[in-house]
Amino acid sequence: MSISSIWLFTLFCVIYGSVAFCVIYGSVAEHHVYRNLQSVSSGSTNQPYRTAYHFQPPKNWINDPNGPLRYRGLYHLFYQYNPKGAVWGNIVWAHSVSKDLVNWTPLDPAIFPSQPSDINGCWSGSTTLLPGNKPAILYTGIDPQNQQVQNLAQPKNLSDPFLREWVKSPKNPLMAPTSANKINSSSFRDPTTAWLGKDGHWRVLVGSKRRTRGLAILYRSKDFVNWVQAKHPLHSTLGSGIWECPDFFPVLNKGTLGLDTSVIGDYVSHVLKVSLDDKKHDYYMIGSYNVAKDAFIPDNGAKEFVLRYDYGKYYASKTFFDDGKKRRILLGWVNESSSVADDIKKGWSGIHTIPRTIWLHESGKQLVQWPVVEVEKLRANPVNLPPQVLKGGQLLQINGVTATQADVEISFQVNNLREAEVLDYWTDPQILCNKKGSAVKGGLGPFGLLVFASKGLHEYTSVFFRIFKQQNKNLVLLCSDQSSSSLNKDNDLTTYGTFVDVDPLHEKLSLRTLIDHSVVESFGGEGRAVITARVYPTLAINDKAQIYAFNNGTTDVKITSLSAWSMKKAQIS
Repeated sequence: MSISSIWLFTLFCVIYGSVAFCVIYGSVAEHHVYRNLQSVSSGSTNQPYRTAYHFQPPKNWINDPNGPLRYRGLYHLFYQYNPKGAVWGNIVWAHSVSKDLVNWTPLDPAIFPSQPSDINGCWSGSTTLLPGNKPAILYTGIDPQNQQVQNLAQPKNLSDPFLREWVKSPKNPLMAPTSANKINSSSFRDPTTAWLGKDGHWRVLVGSKRRTRGLAILYRSKDFVNWVQAKHPLHSTLGSGIWECPDFFPVLNKGTLGLDTSVIGDYVSHVLKVSLDDKKHDYYMIGSYNVAKDAFIPDNGAKEFVLRYDYGKYYASKTFFDDGKKRRILLGWVNESSSVADDIKKGWSGIHTIPRTIWLHESGKQLVQWPVVEVEKLRANPVNLPPQVLKGGQLLQINGVTATQADVEISFQVNNLREAEVLDYWTDPQILCNKKGSAVKGGLGPFGLLVFASKGLHEYTSVFFRIFKQQNKNLVLLCSDQSSSSLNKDNDLTTYGTFVDVDPLHEKLSLRTLIDHSVVESFGGEGRAVITARVYPTLAINDKAQIYAFNNGTTDVKITSLSAWSMKKAQIS
């Protein structure tokens, strides 16, 4: 089926002193009818699954966000990118800049294979701001022996706010496996942002493993060039496998402001985050940093990682301190749930989530995440529904918004907790969501949102709450159910879930869902639980998609507030 398109172009320029940078943006006003989704290809404008306001390049493969920072008023995002295709390989550090974390301008790749220490690949790493506001990138390179080693690159011209050219150190690699240090040369990667100790030495972590024990190898340096491995890792856990993309940063014990990575004190806790390759999820611990021993001490003596940033499809995340707005920002990669063959047909694979502000919850037990406020500039055509009772079995259609490109906030109040289902024993929440999806009627729940819903509900993705009672305690389950999201069964239709630490007796149950063509990002309990999903409906696309609030429980619930917006397209060239 052909598409009639009207192309609109805008010239955008940024000027800093004598430096001017301009780019032409294109947008498409499309009149279309999509019939055969299998005809989607990289050469076609028939792209119903391309996001409108999430970060993704025009084509090809993208994975980990690398080295994000704010420099001279611009946000910089580097990321793992294959310039030659929609599958992993040929990896370089692609580079984009932004004034607002929403609209992005692409630049030439910042780092690509050119030295023996990275000739077989430039993998993930981080940026550190050295004294004098001088950025420095530490990244993993793959050498001619396919060993993983750590390298340094610095800007060629510090007066260029776009940081377009980077120069690699002639001393690379700065950290490498040897017979003496017994480092696993195939599991030694992804250096963190470094922090400066009171002794004047920089410290950095590199993810690794010894047999099945995951660990963060600690290095110290006085000049950021000559690094010495510490005798002991910062932390390790048995049975976790390799720690990819580690991150280590302080958070205020009280308050939502972010902190520079080098801040240490009694008023902060520390977060150790790792991406576990064996599980394909990002986990974190909260604890304290013992400066004297250079060791991380998990709260309550935790022996393994339990908490996750996101209980859906989310990996290889990275935070940075935004010194302009005094906040810590979290970026993450979301891979596809479609088949590799479909990825190649559409010509691209992978997106990043909306950047999230992150801070420690007042309980001290977990982190809270919320989309950066800048994304709200894309909101348009607000729809506000009055408070109302949503009866058991009721569907309430949310009209007036673009259903494939929307931001929805809804809050529920539950009064009759006696109707909650009894949970005899603790069950993995993801398994529970699989057993009790949105089509399974309960006492209190399921209630929430149906997104990407087709006419007749042949396809829909449901994000919902369900309340259980266990040993005189109420448990709130948040699920993202993709089992009916697409008639194309070649897609991954996994259902995700987690418990949310909220008290339904005294708190409203809030849900915010960002909907963008093939991604559903849901924030439950004001950001205490987050689930990201990828979906590829065959019917519920473009103007054929609908959004509903629903209640499939036997007990009525009250919608205390419901606001929805269409989302404008971000400028991401």
